Amino acid sequence: MENTSSLRPMTLARTDEWSITSNINGQEYRIHTYHPPGKAPASGFPIIYMLDGNSTFALTAEMVRIQSLRPDKTGVVPAIVVGIGYDMEAPFPPKRHYDFTMPAPEKDLPEFPFGRPLPEQGGALDFMSFVEDQLKPKIESLYQVDVSKQMIVGHSLGGLFVLQMLFARSHSFHTYIAGSPSIHWNEWYLRQQEQKWLEELHAGKHDLNIRVLIAVGELEGNVKIPMVRNAEEQADRLSALDRFGVHVDYKAFEAENHMSIVPVLINRALRYNEWAGLSV
Repeated sequence: MENTSSLRPMTLARTDEWSITSNINGQEYRIHTYHPPGKAPASGFPIIYMLDGNSTFALTAEMVRIQSLRPDKTGVVPAIVVGIGYDMEAPFPPKRHYDFTMPAPEKDLPEFPFGRPLPEQGGALDFMSFVEDQLKPKIESLYQVDVSKQMIVGHSLGGLFVLQMLFARSHSFHTYIAGSPSIHWNEWYLRQQEQKWLEELHAGKHDLNIRVLIAVGELEGNVKIPMVRNAEEQADRLSALDRFGVHVDYKAFEAENHMSIVPVLINRALRYNEWAGLSV
């Protein structure tokens, strides 16, 4: 008979967990951070902000920890990882709907699966302000961060939020990773944001040097929601902006669906940046 008296909770190496309450929307967030071993470069470590931290942080932290042992072979350099999540165990808590979406009349929103009522919507602008004006300064007070090498990664509604952040606050990050973005959820509002941003670009209001990766799973074309078509069309429009310092790639991952794409997306994101070779 096995002795389980010594069982204890497992912890991830070089990670911390803490809570922070937004000064803007009053929401409490569970923050996880991974910090690399060894001395930071003079400019600080690159940093990766992961949305849906409840489900993505541990995976990302371990990918960085393992692959950054041989950056010459893997293209993955030591980096700080920040997971933004919620104080609950669910991998995708309903509160994410509020944080990742723009306001829209309920009649214009897609039907929620299995006839469930829609969670509260429309808090993306407040969440952007929390990330940029409260969370990032806090992280930079705790760790040695290279503010010239910042990435944000989101999947599904998180991917939609990444695109919204790109259009509303394109100076916030240097790499924007939108995986399987749920463009259909806030399509009208997203298009309005995009048009305003394009007008600003053409008017010379932004001096940018950013990278954008839009990715989907190949099998997402087999569902009634046009995930693949929406992502392709979004990438096509943005790919014309290279002269404005917006460098865009599109990737459809073979044999991956809406959920199985997550680890593949994260693994590719770690190498998609100006400090690791930009491979897609």
